[in-house]
Amino acid sequence: MLKVINPATGRQINEVAAATPADIDATMERSEAAYRQWRHTSFAERAELLQKVARHMRDNVETLAPLMTEEMGKPIKEARGEVIKAAWCAEHYADHAEGYLANDELASDASRSYVRYLPLGPVLGILPWNAPFWLAFRFCAPALMAGNTCVMKHDPHVPACAAAIAEVFEAVGAPADVFQNLPLATPDVEAAIRDRRIRAVSFTGSDRAGAKVAAAAASEIKPAVLELGGSDPAIVLADANLDEAADAITTSRIINAGQSCIAAKRIIVEAPVYDAFVEKLSERLGRLKVGDPARDDTDVGPIARQDLRDLLHRQVSETIEQGAECLLGGTLPDGDGYFYPVTLLAGVKAGMTAACEETFGPVAAVMKVDSADAALALANDTAYGLAASIWTERERGEMLSLQMEAGQVVVNGLVKTDPRLPSGGIKRSGYGRELGPHGIHAFVNAQQVWVGPKQE
Repeated sequence: MLKVINPATGRQINEVAAATPADIDATMERSEAAYRQWRHTSFAERAELLQKVARHMRDNVETLAPLMTEEMGKPIKEARGEVIKAAWCAEHYADHAEGYLANDELASDASRSYVRYLPLGPVLGILPWNAPFWLAFRFCAPALMAGNTCVMKHDPHVPACAAAIAEVFEAVGAPADVFQNLPLATPDVEAAIRDRRIRAVSFTGSDRAGAKVAAAAASEIKPAVLELGGSDPAIVLADANLDEAADAITTSRIINAGQSCIAAKRIIVEAPVYDAFVEKLSERLGRLKVGDPARDDTDVGPIARQDLRDLLHRQVSETIEQGAECLLGGTLPDGDGYFYPVTLLAGVKAGMTAACEETFGPVAAVMKVDSADAALALANDTAYGLAASIWTERERGEMLSLQMEAGQVVVNGLVKTDPRLPSGGIKRSGYGRELGPHGIHAFVNAQQVWVGPKQE
């Protein structure tokens, strides 16, 4: 059984049976059977389905959003936004998939030669708890529009969210089994990856788990897209607009209680503006309200699980013991639930825990450097390479961004995901890309076609 705990109270709210071997086999068989029909549908037919799905989600925000708040503690105002963003992702691919997958005409010795993009088959999406609706549609919208079918293995801590996503497809009359929710227990995931009917895998999660997924998929010669963890740097140089930088970095660090792979985690500030920036950041972080995620005036909800809060507090405590100064937070609160205070660590140095490990919570670690070159070196001094931001004069920032080892770089702005733009990582942050035109090309057969003889 998969037990579900409300992180705001620490109390069990649900218990869900995991799929049995017979359930798994039947799900895979149905997905493959559905694929034989779905692959022959037109882009217009697929788009009509996703537009219906998007409208249904927009019309039912107040029913869907509270599921995230209850199961993983996302503040309700953020949860509403996530449902809308997931709908946008469905709409984007409904509108643009046909263009993204148009044939590429190429010159050769043929009368005509080109590349066309065909579906692969059932795709397995292995998803985490931190953005249940958004990450599901980031995976399934492009895969479905390409003509694949989808099997979703969601995190066991968000079963109501997973069931609701599947119910959205049912509610709008989706063809049977083109999208299925499969509540797998963790020990059964590898067998699902290896199942002969699964043709590709999408995984979002930790680098440690991602390595296991990658190994299993590779051993079966199956393509995989991995979006893994990040220890994302935000560089603030002396010529930056400090107020704008402080606003954006505050937002980045506390969205979803800091439980975001692309959040700014290491804030690297050039010495001439270090003190002023730390003061501005402290002011903004200090105004945030931690509390009941079901309330509209709450800024920061709980950490999703007790073990994750324990890990976060260990990272903070070690960093303080190593010499960092704690300007805000840093102590475990009394009371129910898995809340953690908004925490600001200043004077963090390379080698300290918060500089080396991914901190998944509302903890800002600020580091001082003497130059832009030193900032870049420190930003790249990590095993991760997911996203990064830099605050400076625009043209200078664009030039410096060439030296940043990350799959996504933002100059003078908030790092975020956008259906129109590809995102993904390098190094221990994964490989492959999701979203934008690149995301839909992850799960297609780029088939080369040569037609002859060439006409003279």
